[in-house]
Amino acid sequence: MKNPLLSAFSTPPFSKIENTHFLPAFKEAIELAKNEIKQISEATAKPTFQNTIEALEFSGELLSNISSIFFNLNSAETNTQIQNIAQEVSPLLSEFGNDITLNEHLFLKVKSVFDNKEHFNLNQEQNQLLEKHYKSFTRNGALLNEDDKKKLREIDKKLSQKTLQFGQNLLADSNNFELHITHKEDLKGLPKSVIDSAKNLAKSKNKEGYLVTLDYPSYIPFMKYAESRALRKELALAFGAKGFQNNENNNEILIKDIINLRLDRSKLLGYSTHAHFTLEERMAKSPDNVFDFLNDLLDKAKPASVKEFKKLQDFAQSLDGIKTLEKWDSAYYSEKLKQKLFNIDDEVLKPYFELKNVERGVFTIAKKLFGLHFKENIIADKYHEDVTVYDVYDAENNYVSLFYTDYHPREGKRAGAWMTSYRSQKIQNTINHRPQVSIVCNFTKPTETTPSLLTFNEVTTLFHEFGHALHGMLANTTYPSLSGTSVYWDFVELPSQIMENWCFQKEALTLFAQHYKTGETIPMEYIEKIKASSTFQEGMATLRQLSFGLLDMAWHTVTSSNNIDIKTFEKEAFKKTQLFPDVPQNCMSTSFAHIFQGGYSSGYYSYKWAEVLDADAFAYFEKEGIFNVKIAQKFKTEILQKGGTEHPETLYQNFRGKKPSNKYLLKRAGLL
Repeated sequence: MKNPLLSAFSTPPFSKIENTHFLPAFKEAIELAKNEIKQISEATAKPTFQNTIEALEFSGELLSNISSIFFNLNSAETNTQIQNIAQEVSPLLSEFGNDITLNEHLFLKVKSVFDNKEHFNLNQEQNQLLEKHYKSFTRNGALLNEDDKKKLREIDKKLSQKTLQFGQNLLADSNNFELHITHKEDLKGLPKSVIDSAKNLAKSKNKEGYLVTLDYPSYIPFMKYAESRALRKELALAFGAKGFQNNENNNEILIKDIINLRLDRSKLLGYSTHAHFTLEERMAKSPDNVFDFLNDLLDKAKPASVKEFKKLQDFAQSLDGIKTLEKWDSAYYSEKLKQKLFNIDDEVLKPYFELKNVERGVFTIAKKLFGLHFKENIIADKYHEDVTVYDVYDAENNYVSLFYTDYHPREGKRAGAWMTSYRSQKIQNTINHRPQVSIVCNFTKPTETTPSLLTFNEVTTLFHEFGHALHGMLANTTYPSLSGTSVYWDFVELPSQIMENWCFQKEALTLFAQHYKTGETIPMEYIEKIKASSTFQEGMATLRQLSFGLLDMAWHTVTSSNNIDIKTFEKEAFKKTQLFPDVPQNCMSTSFAHIFQGGYSSGYYSYKWAEVLDADAFAYFEKEGIFNVKIAQKFKTEILQKGGTEHPETLYQNFRGKKPSNKYLLKRAGLL
């Protein structure tokens, strides 16, 4: 039978792919890509931008397509076989990457073009691509001697395996825990929808009673509403112990290995730490700038967070006699206090946020801002029945993108929410190849009696990921490595975070917030309460985000991790931001997938960095009108379409007309 991954396909042929197809497809695609690289590096013609840089940019397309399909499935629909293949394939891909960047003949050709760039009459995007490729060589070992190149290959091979294993351990620990409830009194305080979901989950696993898991749609409502402090504690301890237990999924040694390997790699390349290496290619530029940025926000948020924490502590004591507020009390008493202060309850709001309506709302807003419309594609292949596929068109009915949505949790899907792509946009041979974009979330599944209803936080999550998707969909560059979200990590969150702002606006909410039973539009008083409560415990929330950024920077500015105790190190990093008592059985680092599995190492600060940008940018919309087409068009052409074709500071100032100011973030957060 012919391997579908090695046949021509316009969209991923999910239904035809078997797990056994992946390894031979990878191996053949790697060989094809190697031959393409060989032709470029051994060509006798004088190196030019076209025969070297462009040829390199457009090489390995089949390998890229197969990799996208495989690793997206490994995140959204994995199993043991796929995970085993990932362990085998990752070092092969790492080795192939090294074969390119450590190829001396190829580098000399790239360097020749770089050194003579003034002779090639390059435009802005071509200059950016040339610089990106040149740096990808120099920052990945091209200038090393042969012995050091061998060391780098070994480091990269080990890193690819260990970061992958970190994520697999995390998923295994998440799947291994279930809180099985058989006594109805243990459900006290839980809304009916949460109880129904827990009952359905138990039923799906042929168990009596109710099941609560560590998946967010199950975990968060239980922590927010369950009156049983003992069960909240049990669940919280399990959640915080992922990767930190005495079992085969423990991530402590992996963390040390990853940190040491990243450090060794950075030193080999001439940098003192991994953070110095990483931040050279970020808006922030250096570790000192990141620490200054985080500590400045910490100084502004700390007084507010301490007051908020004291208020919460006093409230818990007055309500239930709680003398020491623990982490498993936070969501529960925060929700109670929020209801008391604002008379607002997520469970009252949820009926107005049916998933399909919220999706329709974000599509409508995209149409009002950017002229986009979405039509369901019932022909395109899918990897799971939960997935829906859309064709996206612009106002002139030109095809824009293929768009996949995957909203509900399942055993083979990692936690959280993310945007990804199966194919990047590019212009080749005068054809504008449009992108294939996907968002993956973990929202509550519909039950037999109730559709999927979102909390307001989940509404903002959907808008956030959709913002990333817009960045991918609207890309309009020549080169795929500069397309869409291929920008600096501390700029990539701007399009996602700015979209969250529309969730708080009456003009936007009334477009989609209708009661799923009655069709009634969300009452104005609820909208006012949503806006009024938007700064509730914002100091504590800011402190939490800063703590993650500081922990990330602490790990990636160490000069050795050999004698480090993971838990002790983490406690020290958290010292300035700690509000709740420490829990000895729990550890954040061992489940910090953003930095030990994903691409946010030395970059978690970028969420806050981008908040400064998004608050400043949305202030521009507010001034001119939140659906102002002229401003939206500027955002589309200067930010969304241009990807990484210019430096982010230039792109932002072209849109805004000035440098960003943090005053709008501080004002929005109520911290001024």
